[in-house]
Parts: sequence; C-alpha cells; structure tokens
Amino acid sequence: MAIRSTSSVEPAVLQPVPVKRLLSLDTLRGFDMFWIMGGEEIFQVLAKTTGWAWAVLIADQFTHPDWNGFRAYDLIFPLFVFLAGVSTPFSIGSRLEKGDEKAQIARKIISRGLVLVLLGIIYNNGLFVKAIQDTRFPSVLGRIGLAGMSAQLIFLYVRPRTQYRVFVGILMGYWAALALIPVPGCGAGVLTMDCNLASYIDRMVVPGHLYKTIHDPEGLFSTIPAIGNALLGIFAGSFLKTNHETGRQKALYLLGAGALFVLLGVLWNFIFPINKNLWTSSFVLVTGGLSLSLLSIFYWIIDVKGIKGWTFFFTVIGMNSILIYVADEFIDFAYASHFFFGGLINRLSSGWVAGVLGVLGYLAVKWAFLYFLYKKKTFLRV
Repeated sequence: MAIRSTSSVEPAVLQPVPVKRLLSLDTLRGFDMFWIMGGEEIFQVLAKTTGWAWAVLIADQFTHPDWNGFRAYDLIFPLFVFLAGVSTPFSIGSRLEKGDEKAQIARKIISRGLVLVLLGIIYNNGLFVKAIQDTRFPSVLGRIGLAGMSAQLIFLYVRPRTQYRVFVGILMGYWAALALIPVPGCGAGVLTMDCNLASYIDRMVVPGHLYKTIHDPEGLFSTIPAIGNALLGIFAGSFLKTNHETGRQKALYLLGAGALFVLLGVLWNFIFPINKNLWTSSFVLVTGGLSLSLLSIFYWIIDVKGIKGWTFFFTVIGMNSILIYVADEFIDFAYASHFFFGGLINRLSSGWVAGVLGVLGYLAVKWAFLYFLYKKKTFLRV
C-alpha cells in the first residue's frame, strides 16, 4: 500500500494499472462512494425535521433491512465489489498482453487483497493492538480484498468459459450448503440470524468477536458468494473491452443482462431469500443486475454520448475511494465542517434548511480534501 504522487492524473483503483479508457467507471465509483461519504444524510435530515412523506420514503431506502429484504442502501457495498471487477480485464489484462508472468501478477493480487484485509482490521479496531477476543477481524475492506483477490485469481488462471461455470457453481454451491448442511441444534435450511450455516461457521473459525456476537455481516463464509459480484464485474469489463459491438450495443446488452439478473434474483427470493447479512445467491443476482444496469447507463451517457461535464465532482471522489473511506475514521471532518460553516449556517438559517446546509458543509469539507489530493496528483494505491 502506498500514497503516491503521480506525474499524470490516474484513478486509484484496486488494480495495479489504472483504468484510463472508461471515465464512466471512476464516475460510477465516485457516485457510489458519495452516499457512503454522507450523501444519504441529506434525506435523513429532511425526514427527521420535516416529516415530508417523500423524504421519509427515500430516507427509508437509505437504511438496511433487519434481516431479509432489499433496500437501495444495500446496493452500495456490492456495487463497489462489482466495479473492482470491471477494471480487472483492463488492468490485469493489459499486463498479460505485455507478457508479464502470471506468478508475478498473482503475488501482487494476493498482497493487495491481504493489505485490504489489514486495513479493514485497523479501520474496525484502530491502530493500537487489542486483545484478540476484543478484536473484530471481518470488515468491509476485508470482504472487498478477499472477494476481489479471489475473482482476479480466477480471471488470471481460469479460461473465460470456465469462469462462467465457476460463477454459477459459487451461487449454486452456497445455496446448497445453506439449504442442506445441518447446523447443530438448528437443523438444515434454517436462515435465521442464530441458526444458519454461515454464522455458525464464522462462530467456529473466525477469531476475536463478531459484529453482532452471533453473526457478522462481513463474515468469512458469506464472503464466498461476494466473489460472484466481482466476477460479474469482470464479465462486464471483458465485454466492454471487446471491439465486436458498438458502444450503444454494449450499453443495451449490459442493460438487458442487468434486467435478467434482477428478475432471476427476485424469482430465487421465493426459495432463497434476498439477504445482505448472509449475502445470499439471490442477493448477488439482484445487486449484480442493478450494478450492470447502472454501469450501462453511466457508460452510455459518458463514454458513448460523451456527456462528461457533470462527471468531475464524482470522479474526484472515485479516484481516491479507499482513502476517503479509511480517512473518515481518523480525520474529524465534522469538526472541520463546524469550524468553517457552523457559525454562518446558524446565523443565516434554521430548521430543516440549517440541517441540510450542515450536511452539505460536511460533504464540502470531505470533497475539498479529496480535491486537494487530486490537484496534488496524490492517490492511495493498494
């Protein structure tokens, strides 16, 4: 891992070589991170201070279901995993085309995945060592690292047609495991929080403590199906890299594939519920389908139609996405926002206006931090 100043503006992604061909990729990544940065708080503030029905409805979509079900906020994490996959055929593919040895590329892939796991542990627990029983090892960054690493190794060593079989095998195998393997004291096929195979395996093998004591939403076993989201991204990236179709055709095909996956996921939901906590196979299909649809829309608008003037705001975020995620744990952006904007907001407004302006001030400080790094051409490389 390194924070680098580069001689040219290059997007920070989870791959060793920056992706330059698809502005839509960095823009969509930035759009995704915008909501993690605090963008959803705009609607939360409006819902709390006004009670407006539309604001309450949207704010509810920026929460997670207690267990089964799906809301828009559930897409943010798997979309990021998907986008890491999209850039793989461009980055790793270009290294293969240059003749780099697979073993060398594999070592880089594995080290990058392990660095993200380490960053995730630090993000959860801080820089100081805790007793192992007080340490939470599973993390968002850890899942991104392990799922992305596994998918990239599959891309590196497995033939394209076999990659599709691996994708299907992962989803079907995970379903079969949770449906057929009995959990002591619970039996087979039970998918409650305390009685499911994924949580049981995590309780047995994951050191330290789990986020919800009996379950961890970023647990080890439920990371396996997340490989499917990264593989879907790889399939999409490989398709976009080809020259057989026009940009318009590619966008339409991706949109159609996305709709098909969403439909299959909704149908599978009747026997294997859509569940982010367990990252069920139906959840992979729904989030993968929505990710494909969003990629197709951004790709068509930006890379095909060339409408790019609006992308800069999100691109600045997308080019340092991992950094802003980690920095939020160690930099008090809220204090900085209050220092620069607090007094002015309190003097000029009140009620819901003050609340919304407070959120916008908070986002402005974060974006200014990223813009400063962008102007300095400094990006976190993992």
